[in-house]
Amino acid sequence: MPKLFLLYGCVFKLSTKPTRSLKVPFAQGRLGAFAAAQNNPSGSSSAFLSHEHCDIILQTDFCNKPLWGNFKRRISMAGNSFGKIFTVTTWGESHGPSIGCVVDGCPAGLKLSEEDIQAFLRRRHITPVASSLCVAETSGLSSARREPDKVKILSGVFEGLTEGTPISILIENTDVKSKDYKSLKNVYRPSHADFTYDQKYGIRDYKGGGRSSGRETAARIAAGAVAAKLLSEFGITFESEVIYGCSSKDALDAMTPEHKTEAPYACASKAGDSIGGIVTVTVHNAPAGLGNPVFDKLDAELSKAIMSIGAVKAVEIGCGINASKMTGSEYNDERTSENGNVIKLTNHAGGIEGGISDGNDIIIKAHIKPTPSINIPQRTITKDFENTEIKIEGRHDPCIAPKAAIAAEAMTAITIADALLQNASAKLSSLKKIYY
Repeated sequence: MPKLFLLYGCVFKLSTKPTRSLKVPFAQGRLGAFAAAQNNPSGSSSAFLSHEHCDIILQTDFCNKPLWGNFKRRISMAGNSFGKIFTVTTWGESHGPSIGCVVDGCPAGLKLSEEDIQAFLRRRHITPVASSLCVAETSGLSSARREPDKVKILSGVFEGLTEGTPISILIENTDVKSKDYKSLKNVYRPSHADFTYDQKYGIRDYKGGGRSSGRETAARIAAGAVAAKLLSEFGITFESEVIYGCSSKDALDAMTPEHKTEAPYACASKAGDSIGGIVTVTVHNAPAGLGNPVFDKLDAELSKAIMSIGAVKAVEIGCGINASKMTGSEYNDERTSENGNVIKLTNHAGGIEGGISDGNDIIIKAHIKPTPSINIPQRTITKDFENTEIKIEGRHDPCIAPKAAIAAEAMTAITIADALLQNASAKLSSLKKIYY
């Protein structure tokens, strides 16, 4: 019975043929290295993939390794790296000995210290609320896990300046309590990545969620600190704001009537529940011209960057979904010129038009889901697909929007830094300023 495989959005049929000398064409230059085969009496076989536009024949030696064709495109399956020139790779698990990142593509000569990165990470423990700050530990928003997030730069910086080589950053995990998760070894937590990781890899780190934990964002925040430091050289700055969600506040009040006067997150926490929120990130002083046409639009790259944060479920640029409710005369951003300066009368586009920055504030709004780890009984299944009930213990944030806000700033900084470096070669005049 032929098997079907999905490759680059096309469905291919797999069948086997006796081993023979076969050529492997590149098939329009779009298909990456792919091989699949089934055993046969000869000990090796060929996998034949057919599609209406191309035929691909690959030979696999079962005793050794797949014999790949002369393919020109590299496929990255892991998804742990981001960026084209300014690239970031994060590594590590929530309850592993450490987490960290590697930043590549940062220009040489940037002043960078561990304290620059540490200052950014300290903000993980501070809650931004409508431009004011309150300490999360005293507001009931932070989990009981206390990680100092002490940063150590392992490479890429010499005598306080970046070298233009990969910058490796280490953050040790010092407050790990894996015993809290032993009961979850064979149970899938609702709205977590437990089930999907098992389906994809056949193995998962149940202690704190492994790579899918929000702990991973500390590594990308460290990388974002490097990007933000680079962008500060050009006067580009960032700010974030959190609006706490929960449209069902009445339901929360009903669960804890004695706390009706408290904030929604405190109310939810005492009920063993959680809430979501909305994070707004604003980029100031970004120059016009960042971003590329069609598939690599700046708003598309920013959306991908923000959506890569585990808690984010929706992203808006500018007035976002409200644009669908407006007329053209209401939405269009009119411009005037005063003394040679272009002035935009409104900013419904959020600083991006045609996928390219227009020099105004870039405004991104991220919608954060409620913390999925709650101390309320919920129905789920075990690894053997048996029905069960779960009540999650351990240390969890009643609202993860504050930490998501810093992560969103970091991913925005990484994206803007990458776009800035890409834009350096967009015009011949820019190159001439460098080389002539």
